[in-house]
This record gives sequence, C-alpha cells and structure tokens, in this order.
Amino acid sequence: MTDAHRASSADDSTTLDAAIGGVPTVDALTADALTSGSRRLAGQVRIVGSGLLGASIGLRLRQHGVDVILDDVSPAARSLAVDYGAGRPPADGDAPGLVVVAVPPDVTSGIVARELDAWPEALVTDVASVKVAPLAELRARGADVSRYIGSHPMAGRERGGAVSARADLFVGRPWVIAGHDDITYRRAAAVEDLALDLGATPIEMSPEEHDAGVALVSHAPQVVASLMATRLRDAPDASLGLAGQGVRDVTRVASSDPALWTQILGANASRVAVVLRDLRADLDRVVHALEAPDAPGSRRAVAESIGAGNVGVARLPGKHGQQTQFSSVIVMVDDTPGQLARLLTEIGEIGVNLEDLRLEHSPGAQVGLAEVSIVPEQEDRLVTELETRGWTVVGAFA
Repeated sequence: MTDAHRASSADDSTTLDAAIGGVPTVDALTADALTSGSRRLAGQVRIVGSGLLGASIGLRLRQHGVDVILDDVSPAARSLAVDYGAGRPPADGDAPGLVVVAVPPDVTSGIVARELDAWPEALVTDVASVKVAPLAELRARGADVSRYIGSHPMAGRERGGAVSARADLFVGRPWVIAGHDDITYRRAAAVEDLALDLGATPIEMSPEEHDAGVALVSHAPQVVASLMATRLRDAPDASLGLAGQGVRDVTRVASSDPALWTQILGANASRVAVVLRDLRADLDRVVHALEAPDAPGSRRAVAESIGAGNVGVARLPGKHGQQTQFSSVIVMVDDTPGQLARLLTEIGEIGVNLEDLRLEHSPGAQVGLAEVSIVPEQEDRLVTELETRGWTVVGAFA
C-alpha cells in the first residue's frame, strides 16, 4: 500500500484525483516482490474477456492463489483460457469483489454497465486503451460510477488471444488508474492492489490526461508504423533484402489487428488527429527541403528535424522509468548455439549490469550483432574485458 493509499483510506470522502503522489516506482518493487506468492487482493476476481489481457491477468492472479472467474461471450474462447490455467468458468454462488472487463473498446461501456448491475457489491474496472469515452457513456446511461474506475496496463503483444497470454506480461509496466470525482480513493483501492499483484507500476492520471498521453506514445505511433510498413508491400525483393534493425524497429507493431485498432483509433480520434497533424506539418517541411536540397535553408531544415528527434527520443524513460542515458557496446556474436548465453554470462562475470539488449542479424552472414546498454562509467572496462576474452567489439558509443 502506498503512502497516499494509507492516508486517503482514513478519509472515505477523499477522491482518487486528489490523492496524487506516493505511487511506487518499479525500483521500489524488488524482484522478490514481483515473483513472490504474497498478494494484496482478497476474495474472488471476475474477468470478462479471455483474450490476451484478460487471460494474462488471470494467469498471474492464479499464481497468487486468487480464485479467478473467467467469462466471455465466446464459450470457445473462455474454454481455451480455462485450459491454459487462467481461471475457471462462472458458477452458482460466485461473489466477486473485483470485476475486470477486458473487451474491445466499442463494447466496453455496455459490458461495464452490465457487470455493475449484476454485482452490486463489486468494484468494476476495465482495461480498454481509452478512458474518457467509457466514463462518459456510463454516466449517460445512469450507471453507478461510484463503483467504477477505468484503468489501462501499458502492455501487450503483437498477437492476441489466450494462446499468447503470459503471466509476466505486466511486470514492470505502467498501469494507469484513471480516477474521477465520483469514486473515493478507498473504494478504488482494489485496482491499485490488482496492478501491484500483477507486478505493474500504478500511475494515477485523469481520463483526459491518459487519452492525450496514449495518443502520443501509442496510438499515433501505430499509425506511423502501419503507414511505413505499407511502403514495403510492393518493394522489390532486393530492397527488402537490405532491411536491417532500423526498419524493423519502426514497423514492429505494424502487424497489429486492424479491427481492434480501428476501434481504438476511433475512440480516441480527436487526440490522435492532433498528433498526426503536427507530424504531417513536420513531414511536409522535410519533403519540401528534399525536393530542393540545394535551395537555401533546405539542409538546415533536414538537420533541425533530425536534431529535434534526438532531443525527443532522449526524453523517453529507460529501465525502471529512469532518465539515465546509457552507453551502447556492440559485440559480434557467432550464430551458433550457446554464444549469446556465453556473452551474457561473461558480462555478468565481469561485474557489469546489463540495462538493455537488442539483437541484429547480418543478412547472409553467420554472425549477429548484440547491442548491450550499460551505464557510461562501465563502458571502457567492459570493452577492455570483452576484447581480452576474445570477443570482437565493433562499436561503443554514448
């Protein structure tokens, strides 16, 4: 329980929006806390929707010994999630204290309203990727929103369904809790407990702040990735054979479900449009410069656009939400069994903490490149030690 949680629980008139502060960072959640069998939630948890998020929540809670009730409009989907161990089917006598709605955005408010009516003693949350619309729709329906609070785990995978579910999907990931004036902090506390039991980091935001934030860091990037990937449809095979990590990074999420993303973008349309209009203006400026590269100011316009991107990407939080900038060391790794494991083991033996890792394969070559991120103070020592041990270090930079 956070300090804000303790303080506000003493006064049931305190709303969640007024309780900003005291949210734990991932640093405060030790590995033991993330993986232990201890739990904060008490009683049954009902999950409506047995896709990737619903089944992943169920898997993690089952590890903690929580009695998880799974329901889904599709009996086959529910049975699959049950078979994977994410929970059990509904039964007579169920009395959940918490209901988690994990369904597509266009039906979220309707399902939440139904669950509020069906379980008058339960707190209901949803994990949809937009928060303003469901709350507004519930208020318009006259639903009891004093028992509803939206939330959103910033986690997912390119593939959906229970077959892709993971019990560790939320570990270390932000989990937004979108408070509003109609619910007290004490009544909403179970959602924070849920996030912590799943290994996530609770973050308190208003629905409006959340939707503006995800428009920038999630929804607009999906559109950009998809549009860039569209350029590859008719590209010559010879060009695609040159593809490296850059284009793969830019298009990684382009394989997402079109039907789901049509709903997500539609539900947050105005905010996403703002981001894309600004992006279009920047893109038009670069296109204009490239159409006349020798014209006065063209090279400056391109340089300033690339430089602005440097500034922006440097603001992205690193591991554990830190703002620390890391050095990268690029090591050549033979494409044979055990070589990557050997590299990681030896980095540990050297006593250097690995902050991040990415791999790039060289087309047509039996080697790959491992880019390891470390704190800058350890760069020289790691390079020296790896070269002494026979590794080929092809680059190191901050």
